[in-house]
Amino acid sequence: MFRQAEMHVGPDLINVGLIFVIAYILGRLGKRIGLPAIPIYMIVGLLSSPFFPWFPISFASDNIALIAVMGLVLLLFSLGLEFDQDEFFGNAGKLIISGGSYILINMGVGLAFGFWVGWGTREALIIAGMTATSSSAIVTKMLIETNRLANRETPMILGVTVVEDIFIAIYLAIVSVVLSGESEVWSVVGKLAIAFTFLVVMFVVARYAGTLVSKLFDTKDDELFTIFFIGLAFAFGGVGEVLGVTDAIGAFLIGLVIGATKYHAKVERIAIPLRDVFGAFFFLNFGLTLNPTHFGAVLAPVLLAVVMTLLLNFGAGQFVAWLNKFGVREGFNTSVILQNRGEFALILATLSLSAGLDSRIQPFAGLYVLIMAVLGPVIVVYSDQIFRVIFPGERRRAAAKKRVRARMIAAEIDLVEAATNDADSVAIRAAMERMSHVTAEDPAESAGHSGAIDIPVAATWEVPRPLLDDGLTDAPPRPRDRDRSAAVRAAEADSATREAPPPTDTPPAGTSPATPDQAPPRDARPEREREPDY
Repeated sequence: MFRQAEMHVGPDLINVGLIFVIAYILGRLGKRIGLPAIPIYMIVGLLSSPFFPWFPISFASDNIALIAVMGLVLLLFSLGLEFDQDEFFGNAGKLIISGGSYILINMGVGLAFGFWVGWGTREALIIAGMTATSSSAIVTKMLIETNRLANRETPMILGVTVVEDIFIAIYLAIVSVVLSGESEVWSVVGKLAIAFTFLVVMFVVARYAGTLVSKLFDTKDDELFTIFFIGLAFAFGGVGEVLGVTDAIGAFLIGLVIGATKYHAKVERIAIPLRDVFGAFFFLNFGLTLNPTHFGAVLAPVLLAVVMTLLLNFGAGQFVAWLNKFGVREGFNTSVILQNRGEFALILATLSLSAGLDSRIQPFAGLYVLIMAVLGPVIVVYSDQIFRVIFPGERRRAAAKKRVRARMIAAEIDLVEAATNDADSVAIRAAMERMSHVTAEDPAESAGHSGAIDIPVAATWEVPRPLLDDGLTDAPPRPRDRDRSAAVRAAEADSATREAPPPTDTPPAGTSPATPDQAPPRDARPEREREPDY
């Protein structure tokens, strides 16, 4: 009997293995143009489906349906695990305004678009959710792979994704009740109350009971440790499904709780490889369920949704950047990163399929995510070129600022060399004048300059009094400028208030006493008369 069962699953195991090998090869090729893994898995699943008879591999979705659900659970579990509670609660007001504005713009227009398509009210709610939020996985991956983590706008982008995670949890709870088909008011209210109670309780536990929950994970056995948190992820996914808030939200919330423990780093290190493997099954399975012959019926709405998403993200990115006092370039970078769509749209499509909504939702979501998941990273990779085409004036201004910055650094170097190489006050004043002329070209740029050399920036400069007292020049000092940096004022005050060393009757060994009409050598002069150290 064992041999019979083994032969029965053998062909399926071979097919799964070949599918993953093909996904690996296509993934390596996709990496060359910056494509994430999500569209690759979907394309491989689409090719392996029964709807492509010419492809040498044919695989049925039913064979991996349960594994795909486990992949969905682990995807949302990892999302909750990576949620930064301290960042959210520490800057809740600013994050809610920024992220809420972004979601509101995309959600409002997306809902209107959903009604315009005319597939139904519940379908419009699903379409609005698909077009409203970014893919946290793709956004984070693109920030890392394009070396943008150090950009000024990156904390703002990550803050928006944090708010989106919260929105997803609340939105899925609402959508699950709406899709349940309940028509009685009190029944709907009761299910919403249960869903929100579950959300609030789990958030409170995550926020205030992290230390208590940590005690449950106190084991040195990595195997038992892994079995325990994976078991909790699957179990709470089931609890969420039973309570009517979906298995995805149940997994997200237990991930949120475990992420608040002192073991979150260890859990994340173990969970990420498992998430990647099981998550691949989820995206692969979604591709297996797509029928390319249905794409023609949804092609026009999908293309309109893609254009709408690109335009809305451009406007929303600029608006969020303006709220955070950033410029046009930062707003553009925000829009190209946040426009990526992925797993959340597919989750909503899966829910709509199980709820028996319009059958066009499935191919709409699949084609929309395929296009956005491919187009989004390509736009990010070539965002610099696109920005220069859309904003030619910004390019000229950036080039002008770059030239001013280069001249400013050169003037700073000249000033430091003149002040530290025993140059006379005329040379120092000349270097100061050059610095003044450069800063006068672009005061805003000079005020924001942060080079390696910290030299005061001002419209006019004054040669410090000790230099003039040195006998190097008889020119009177210029009036002091109020805008000189605190560093220069502190240096002058310090040199002016220092006390001269007390006179001694006996000169140091090896020297002769100075006569009254003989000036002491330069190095022997009192410290208060020496040149200040610039």
